[in-house]
Amino acid sequence: MAGIKVFGLPASTDVARVLTCLFEKDVEFQLIRTDTYKGDHKIPEFLRLQDPSGRVTFKEGKRTMTDSREICRYISEKFADQGNKHLLGTGALERSSIEQWLQAEAQNFDPIASKLVFHLAFAVPLGVKTDNSLVEQCEKKLAAVLDVYNQRLEESEYLGGDEFTLADLSHLPNSHYLVSTEKGCELFYSRKNVERWWKAISARPTWKQVVHMKSEHPGPLEKFATI
Repeated sequence: MAGIKVFGLPASTDVARVLTCLFEKDVEFQLIRTDTYKGDHKIPEFLRLQDPSGRVTFKEGKRTMTDSREICRYISEKFADQGNKHLLGTGALERSSIEQWLQAEAQNFDPIASKLVFHLAFAVPLGVKTDNSLVEQCEKKLAAVLDVYNQRLEESEYLGGDEFTLADLSHLPNSHYLVSTEKGCELFYSRKNVERWWKAISARPTWKQVVHMKSEHPGPLEKFATI
């Protein structure tokens, strides 16, 4: 049995981020699906973990982590010599660039994208009234962020350079849900470099494997996703 355990649902953006990283690094792990909507997370071992939220919990021996980006950094560092060796860069300069774009994702992209994903992809199926004013504000903010990305991607194949890294990987989960909507798709595909980048990173076998896992045993989010 794998020494690494991941608790959560692949539909969660945090869980999907961690699973993709594990696949990229060819790391063996055990996924324990925990659905807070059904109360399935109340299994004894999960209650002993630090954060029984049902979103993502990474457990390796006595080590428990709950921040998906920190988990990805840890996995990339610990298993540096296996799988994709470029996830955190191969030198200080590359690592610095990757960290810069990881911060951009966490601070500038994710907060806006998460709100848009909810209102564009899930609000109606969940019976929640869409806040059109908020959607419009978020679209403008995300457009500004993607304009910066588009300019960056004019200079390199990926955000952190010419190799696929954590900077790109971290964008996959929310982007996946965004491009399943008409407005989200337009935001990506109206920028040629962002479109090229998205097509490249979403075509990676590791991400396709995670998308397949979403559909195997659909939870609440998977059922509402259109792709």
